[in-house]
Amino acid sequence: MRADSTTTFRTLYPTIEPYSVQHLAVDGGHQIYVEQSGNPNGIPILFVHGGPGGGTSGIQRRFFNPKKFRIILFDQRGCGKSRPHASLENNTSWDLVADMEAIRKHLGINRWSLFGGSWGSTLALLYAQAYPAQVDNLILRGIFLMRQRELDWFYQNGTRSIFPEAWDRFERVIPEEERGDMITAYYKRLTEVEYTEDQLIFAKEWSLWEGSTVTLMPDHEQRSHSIDPVFALAFARIEAHYFKHKGWLESDDQLLTDAKKLINIPTTIVQGRYDAICPPISAWDLSKAMPWAKLKMVPVAGHSAFEPAIQHELICATDAI
Repeated sequence: MRADSTTTFRTLYPTIEPYSVQHLAVDGGHQIYVEQSGNPNGIPILFVHGGPGGGTSGIQRRFFNPKKFRIILFDQRGCGKSRPHASLENNTSWDLVADMEAIRKHLGINRWSLFGGSWGSTLALLYAQAYPAQVDNLILRGIFLMRQRELDWFYQNGTRSIFPEAWDRFERVIPEEERGDMITAYYKRLTEVEYTEDQLIFAKEWSLWEGSTVTLMPDHEQRSHSIDPVFALAFARIEAHYFKHKGWLESDDQLLTDAKKLINIPTTIVQGRYDAICPPISAWDLSKAMPWAKLKMVPVAGHSAFEPAIQHELICATDAI
């Protein structure tokens, strides 16, 4: 099939296994899981996963032509196969940016492309703005800029209007007097010692809220994965930790203000029109701050990278590198 938006949807490349797997020791006592697959002599491309705290899986290798790309996946601090699991110590946005640069140097890569969605788009932008000379291309999906209005949309007064039944469950476990700040209420229960015995209960509810809203059509497999105890504990603790601290950014609009640093980097933005987690206004605002970027507003899609039309645009974007 031709790789453009006018033909039958592109599908994922065949399943592949890594040719290299390792744990890279970084500052702060963390060991970062790093894997490589595809062509060892190919174009280096780094998959930057979402969450924060989401981790990687083998299916994510399949967005890239394995004959063309040196495909690099890594699990961010505290999640996936990185160690220690669910740790919040020395775990900030800037630690993750430093980890990405440590991975690049460790692998002997001069320049690479970044592929990130949701929180992965945030982290990819942060890294690229810190190290623009090391980035060849950006492919970004489901844009999240760590602005207060975005946090309020998903955890307070936006998405709840679209998924009221899922919100009712998410809200129900929090006392009524604390529901005016759901991030703080959950953060307390996911991090403070007095809630240790019940921490997994709150972790599953936090994770299930996102798992219930990620696709345009209901995805029962996604919901089931979201309440896996190992996944949920890291995902919920790390997300709440990052969102409580607003990503440790210097200002609410830092990513837009610093977008000018990326002017020489070809960028593709893929956004689902009906994304209930990261609404399209953020992708639109980023495209205005980066007028050289190509914005693909996908008409019938939500947030997930694996919705057919989103998946299609992402594979077209990687093939175009």
